[in-house]
Amino acid sequence: MISRSVRFSLFLALAAGASLGLAVQCSSPDGPSESASRASVADAETVRAWDTIYGVLQHPRCLNCHPVDDVPFQGDHKVKHAQNVHGGPDGKGLFAMQCATCHGTENRPGPFMPPGAPNWHLPKRDMPLVFEGMSRDELCRQMRDPAQNGGKTPEQLFEHMAHDPLVLWGWAPGDGRKPVSTPHAELVAAVRTWVDSGCDCPE
Repeated sequence: MISRSVRFSLFLALAAGASLGLAVQCSSPDGPSESASRASVADAETVRAWDTIYGVLQHPRCLNCHPVDDVPFQGDHKVKHAQNVHGGPDGKGLFAMQCATCHGTENRPGPFMPPGAPNWHLPKRDMPLVFEGMSRDELCRQMRDPAQNGGKTPEQLFEHMAHDPLVLWGWAPGDGRKPVSTPHAELVAAVRTWVDSGCDCPE
C-alpha cells in the first residue's frame, strides 16, 4: 500500500508536469522563432513597399521635377527643359518665366503641348528634395525626414502621394508622355505599408 507521503509526492509531480505542459502549449505560438519569423515577413513587406515607391519616384513623370539643380527635365530621357527654365527660390520659376505661364491647371490638348495640373512647381531652392541620382537608401532617408521632405509628417506624405493633384497628374500626363507604369493604387498601398512600418529604410 502506498503511503500518504508517497501519494502526495506523486500528486505534486503530476501537477508540475501538467503545469509545464500548459506553459509550453501557451508559449509556443509566441516563441522566439515565430516572433522572429513574423518580424522577417514584416521587414520583407516593408522593403517591397519601399522598392515600389522608389520605382515610382525614379519614373520621368516624378524625376523630371526633382533634379539635382533647379532646372527641370522634359520628356522621358532626362532632357533639360527648353527656354532655360529655372525653378527659382520658390520653385515656381524666375521673372517672366513662371511655371504657370505655360503650365495651367490641366493638360493642353495635342502631342507634346505643355502639360498642366494645379499648383505646377518644382521644390523650393532651400529644400530641393532631389530624386535624381539618389540610391534607394538615400532617397528613403530623405523622404522620411521633415527637414528634407517639405516639413511633412508620415501621414502628410501619405496624403500627398494618395491625393495631391500634381502627383496624380503622373498617371494622366497628356498626349505624347508616358504615364507612371506602376498603378496608382499599388503606390498608395505601398506608401501605407511603408508609413505603418515606421518608414523603415533598406539596410
